[in-house]
Amino acid sequence: MEKSRLSETDICDRYITPALVKAGWRGTDQIYREFPLRAGRVVVRGSKAQRDKTTVLRADYALFYKADIPLATLEAKDNQHAVGAGMPQAIQYSDLLTVPFSFSSNGDGFVFRDATLATGVLEQNITLDEFPSPEALWARYCTWKGWTPEVSRVVAQDYAPSKTPRYYQLNAINRTVEAIANGQDRVLLVMATGTGKTFTAFQIIWRLWKSGAKKRILFLADRNILIDQTMVNDFRPFKGAMAKLSPNAKGIERVDAQGQKFIEEVDLAVNKTTKLVDKSYEIYLSLYQAVSGADEDRNIYKQFSPDFFDLIIVDECHRGSASEDSAWREILTYFTRATQVGLTATPKASDTGESNADYFGDPLYTYSLKQGIDDGYLAPYKVIRVDLDKDAFGWRPTAGMTDKHGQPIEDRVYTGADMNRKLVLEARDEAVAARITEYLKGTDRYAKTIVFCEDIDHANRMRQALSNANADICRAQPKYVVQITGDNAEGKRELDNFIDPEKTYPVIATTSRLMSTGVDAQTCKLIVLDQNIQSMTLFKQIIGRGTRLREDLGKTWFTLLDFKRATELFADPAFDGEPEQVFTPGPDEPIVPPEPTDGEPEGTGTPRDPFDPPTGPLGPLGPGEPPPRKYVLDNNVTVVVARERVQYLSADGKLITDSLRDYTRINLTRRYDSLDKFLQAWNSAERKAALLAELESHGVLFEALADEMGSKDLDAFDLLLHVAWHQPLQTRRQRALKAKQRAAFERYGPVARRVIDALLDKYTDEGIASIESDDVLKVQPFSHIGSPAELVRSFGGRIQYLGALRDVEQALYGPDDL
Repeated sequence: MEKSRLSETDICDRYITPALVKAGWRGTDQIYREFPLRAGRVVVRGSKAQRDKTTVLRADYALFYKADIPLATLEAKDNQHAVGAGMPQAIQYSDLLTVPFSFSSNGDGFVFRDATLATGVLEQNITLDEFPSPEALWARYCTWKGWTPEVSRVVAQDYAPSKTPRYYQLNAINRTVEAIANGQDRVLLVMATGTGKTFTAFQIIWRLWKSGAKKRILFLADRNILIDQTMVNDFRPFKGAMAKLSPNAKGIERVDAQGQKFIEEVDLAVNKTTKLVDKSYEIYLSLYQAVSGADEDRNIYKQFSPDFFDLIIVDECHRGSASEDSAWREILTYFTRATQVGLTATPKASDTGESNADYFGDPLYTYSLKQGIDDGYLAPYKVIRVDLDKDAFGWRPTAGMTDKHGQPIEDRVYTGADMNRKLVLEARDEAVAARITEYLKGTDRYAKTIVFCEDIDHANRMRQALSNANADICRAQPKYVVQITGDNAEGKRELDNFIDPEKTYPVIATTSRLMSTGVDAQTCKLIVLDQNIQSMTLFKQIIGRGTRLREDLGKTWFTLLDFKRATELFADPAFDGEPEQVFTPGPDEPIVPPEPTDGEPEGTGTPRDPFDPPTGPLGPLGPGEPPPRKYVLDNNVTVVVARERVQYLSADGKLITDSLRDYTRINLTRRYDSLDKFLQAWNSAERKAALLAELESHGVLFEALADEMGSKDLDAFDLLLHVAWHQPLQTRRQRALKAKQRAAFERYGPVARRVIDALLDKYTDEGIASIESDDVLKVQPFSHIGSPAELVRSFGGRIQYLGALRDVEQALYGPDDL
């Protein structure tokens, strides 16, 4: 067969791959075909989600010096293209992998782009026999980087055998190993929650440890469950050389290959009786609260000499504080000669100006929430905003009014900022609980839900209000709703069950600060904000509780239900990810839009969680300051929904601030400046579904629009005509009935007439796209009439069947029906 008639795959198999192998590239760990880069953004339409196939990125070839150390990308084309036709794509893929070499080929030869300018030429044409060897490209790469032989040796250290890292994880790991091998002693990595920071840390440690560049390593985190799960999961290959800096551990529940559950204990480095540390291990993991504190016997780290560790990694270094007296800063200052790496999802650690970048320096690598959603590695989200009347318009007590405890209420206007801080309205708790319950009943009553409250007292009241609102379930299942806060030992024991995808209960967790970070709730589908949030850092951390994707368990997106207008922070330039949709339904409309640690920090001796500080009406209390009583009012003050609103993302990812109808009208009339032009495009479209899909790709949200119009039975065609040009609405059933009465179908035989009637019935139920499908004749009721081949023959053949389908569409959308 002539080369010009070969497919792209044939060109790869017959010409490109043989040329690579001849040049010395191994197919086992150096040549990767169809290398995945971006999984494809998850697009939410109403209550459904699917990946946008146009955003999936795969490199035809990714070339590695050795496994997980990339060097180049190669884009292939069939022989009808020019040899360099794939170069723009190859450059894009090389940029993602941060490598300097790109190749393009059509099977005749290669275009070789060398951004190192090793020969002084950026791009040149080479023959199939001139493809450079792995060693030649690696030598150019090392020279370009300016590495010494020792740096090259460390950077070339093998990864641990494990899952294949994603492209951004490769970048974070390789850049960090390179920086440390070059002598950089402070490194900050910024990676959004859910993007694999712990796996990234493991590979960094593994490669530096195995190369001998770092021999004694300390990994710090601030959640017991993070330490224990890390030891039995990502860090498992270190077993034998690794221990926990603690005398206590409960072990982690595991499931063996036969499905039997067992408890896996973790190795402990601290003697329970003497509290002395076993210093024979090479890798230690610890809660930083467990090894530091005011009491000398809690300063376990001081049993080590200041130069004992040569590498320290701080997970979630945004937590607590970035100030100089914070727990992790105290430890890092003691081991100041060690190389130190900070991992965080939010580089700014406080809203008073203190930043972890002040300590670690500017981020070496950043992978944001927005990028994670765009790439398809994080779950997108919708927002439902609910304004309660007393929050939105304020409330003022009558003269001499007292609360339910007899306390005189200060005479002033109380607004949303006062709710649950200075003023408690029990009717408000009930209103919030009712809206949460309404949403769950309208979607999934067993969807994992976190309710962020103002403080522990508020979390306790919301637990009660939600239990009452869901009494039909809670009567038999009291753990349907639990309070998980720092002072609630029973609730904290339920945290593991809440985050376990295989455990049904708890379903709803009420919390204050405890669950804002470090809780890997993979199947969390609803996050409720009933907390005054002014901190962008806290806002990002809370959103991170829902961003993990679990497509295998039906978790492809999540919802933020906002009662405190916290989501106005989306407008802040510091926010790096927009929601799919923001919904504010009216007071009488449905709320569903159109379509802990496992115990207190060891050694602290205090029941209070550091993330649940005691608060007064104006915020955290000072040392020794007694908490003032809040004004508590029962149901003699009513609370109702004043306003709800949904907003959506446009096709270019911007938040739509117009109403959905206005946005659709503007978007459509910009494309078709008259009704006649739209009708001309509609009637001339070979497939109506293709035109609708194109409009949807440009931001027309048909399912959401149908929900807003209050009917699922409307044709997308009628929705557009009504919203853009004020045409009267018709249901699909009305259109189908009129179509059946037309004389256009009398010329067809009895079997063909049955098929046409079935097509119109299917259109009534599912819409125009269903009857245009190539597979429509394979499903019921058509399969009861005859096989697809028999049904097509009843029309005289495929061409005649397609002609009949056009007759059906003409009957449905006749000009007298407009």
